[in-house]
Amino acid sequence: MFNATIDRRVLADVNWWHWALTVPLLAAHLAGVAGTLETAVVLCGLVGGYFFARIGRLRPYPVQIRVAYLGLLLVGSLPWMGWLHWVQLLGTTAMITVGYCPLARFLNLLPLNRDEPFTASFVWRTFLQDPCAGGIVRWSDKAPAACCALPPKSPGAACSLQSFESNSPRREIHATAH
Repeated sequence: MFNATIDRRVLADVNWWHWALTVPLLAAHLAGVAGTLETAVVLCGLVGGYFFARIGRLRPYPVQIRVAYLGLLLVGSLPWMGWLHWVQLLGTTAMITVGYCPLARFLNLLPLNRDEPFTASFVWRTFLQDPCAGGIVRWSDKAPAACCALPPKSPGAACSLQSFESNSPRREIHATAH
């Protein structure tokens, strides 16, 4: 059963604020405010660079998420691709509000991020997994780690649905136990 509460701890998380600032920038861009897409690109590029410098690899989810998001921002600026920014706005809003990160779930489907065969069941579990911690609304005290953030005292990384405790090259984003 879901027990939704406001999680004020996210307000102290710099990672959450990066995404929280990206939402109004993207919304302003979609409303026609000049310069806001460029500001969002710079913000995402700086944060992505920081995560890459801190982790030192492109493979962990926090880096993958930021590289993919930045790529989608750039591709969305091409003619006839502006609809991507609407998808990003919806997904980022879901992530900062309830901790559901659609981009992390899509990345989980890539062969380098999974250990099991690509099946309908795997896709179903990936997209219907409970939201993680990291949104302003917390659904459960048992929610997995904060969305695509670095843990405060670790050189590793945490992702929306699993921490990087092991050095395993492959990690599943969907947890089997809560």
